[in-house]
Amino acid sequence: MEQARKEYLRTTENTIRIVEALKELDGAGVTELSNHLTMSKSTIHDHLTTLRRHDYVTKVGETYVVGLGFFEIGEYARKRRKIYEVGRPEVQNLAEETGELANLMVEEHGRGVYLFRAQGENAVTLDTHTGKRRYLHNTALGKAILAHLPEKRVHEILDTHGLPAATKNTITDREMLFEELASIRDSGIAYCGQERVEGLQCVAAPVLGRNQEVLGAISVAAPTTRMRGERFEEVIPELVLQAANVVEINVTYG
Repeated sequence: MEQARKEYLRTTENTIRIVEALKELDGAGVTELSNHLTMSKSTIHDHLTTLRRHDYVTKVGETYVVGLGFFEIGEYARKRRKIYEVGRPEVQNLAEETGELANLMVEEHGRGVYLFRAQGENAVTLDTHTGKRRYLHNTALGKAILAHLPEKRVHEILDTHGLPAATKNTITDREMLFEELASIRDSGIAYCGQERVEGLQCVAAPVLGRNQEVLGAISVAAPTTRMRGERFEEVIPELVLQAANVVEINVTYG
């Protein structure tokens, strides 16, 4: 029985590995997947056939690609979060008012996940998209979330995911990070000064629930040329705080 259970779990894990490889490779054939994953062609073919039967994989010629069946599941998962339905119009308004990129993020499994993004008329285009997972320590959104998680949980996240550097400005020291998280709790605002992307500044505020638990965070991101001085230190923070406050009220009492 135990051996059968292990085989079952291994089968599930192989399916996940194949799907993730298809995403990483932007589509692939059986041979390419076999070489990439060091898995037999027959095993890969069997998994792909099953996934295709259930509309989670499609085939173009000899190339398999991730199917839109995952889109339906992902959209369902997103809509289950009340903060998405409530936060979406506020993030959209924030993008229009600032002309920049506005974001809504939540934490899951120790990573930040973008639930919604809106672009103002001057917004930059980044290497992120809805559903993208990011480290929490090197973004204003992530730090706003970390600042309001229990300290034990923050240590667990850092133990699991570490503090890898994305730029020369990334905080990679745990003590320094905790000092900044304390400052964020005091001010209610988190800043990111080119810590994930060179040339990009970001301002974020947490969205807190009835018992002050963190539900997510809202941010505005822009190039350093447009995110400095009073705009960076006062104007954008005030707009982000106002948006987060509206979401908090609607999530809690709506």
